[in-house]
Amino acid sequence: MPQVVLMAASDIIDRGQNMAGRPRREDEPRQGAAASLLNGLSVLEAFSIGKPVLGVTEIAQTVNLHKSTVSRILTGLTNAGYVERDEETGRFRLGLGLIGLSGPLLAELDVRRAAHADLEELMATTGETSALAVWNGAEAIVVEEIPSPHQVKHTAAIGTRYNQYGSSSVRLFLALLPFEKAEQLLAAGRITHTADSGPVGDYRQHLATIKDQGYAVNDGYTSSEEVGISAVVRDYRGEAVGCIMLSAPRSRTGPDRISAHLQSVLAAAGSVSARLGHRPTVREPAGS
Repeated sequence: MPQVVLMAASDIIDRGQNMAGRPRREDEPRQGAAASLLNGLSVLEAFSIGKPVLGVTEIAQTVNLHKSTVSRILTGLTNAGYVERDEETGRFRLGLGLIGLSGPLLAELDVRRAAHADLEELMATTGETSALAVWNGAEAIVVEEIPSPHQVKHTAAIGTRYNQYGSSSVRLFLALLPFEKAEQLLAAGRITHTADSGPVGDYRQHLATIKDQGYAVNDGYTSSEEVGISAVVRDYRGEAVGCIMLSAPRSRTGPDRISAHLQSVLAAAGSVSARLGHRPTVREPAGS
């Protein structure tokens, strides 16, 4: 699958390069394709830790290409999910589509590396599939998974994307957004909702409750056969950087088991957060 996506992206990049540069002769197809691919990689390499967000002009100056060429390359990379465009500023940042393309990049994600041991322990404790998901602005994307050893199980393969409101991970990430942003995603249909996908009506109150408690439960909302539990992971800044997920068949996950699994998921999320330097805020007792 990644090869197909890469070919599509390089084709888009190639077309943009041919439009901006000299025509490619029939006797040099490899050279032209290689130049287009290298230009696309140069654009990606223009982003750095020090400069994670760039405009077209900045990128063009960095890679020494014409702005129109860079703009076309960015269009192709955006369509492929390798970069993301901020609609308000028009500037760009690297996209999570790169995760599906690069194993080494995935391995270097701090939250993924920090979560692996806790995901293994969570699976061992509960016997159910554990996973780590991150948010790309409109979807929860699984970046790590430890599958259940049971023959009957629910899986969350790496690269799986969720955009259903009933999903515990999606509702958790929505709850952590400003409500106006969450409402826009729902109104635009980017987050789907059906009659079976969980609480309806007052989204604001429901999401506020999830934000306050730091977890969400999917008790058959996305599928009558599945239970999902997600708890937020925070880093040293207190920022939400992902969530720990647990997926299990409802056939062996009654109310008591859900309660027990929830405590295990919360413990795992707390452990990963601690590894990332997070220190929970201690709430003062009322009236103190």
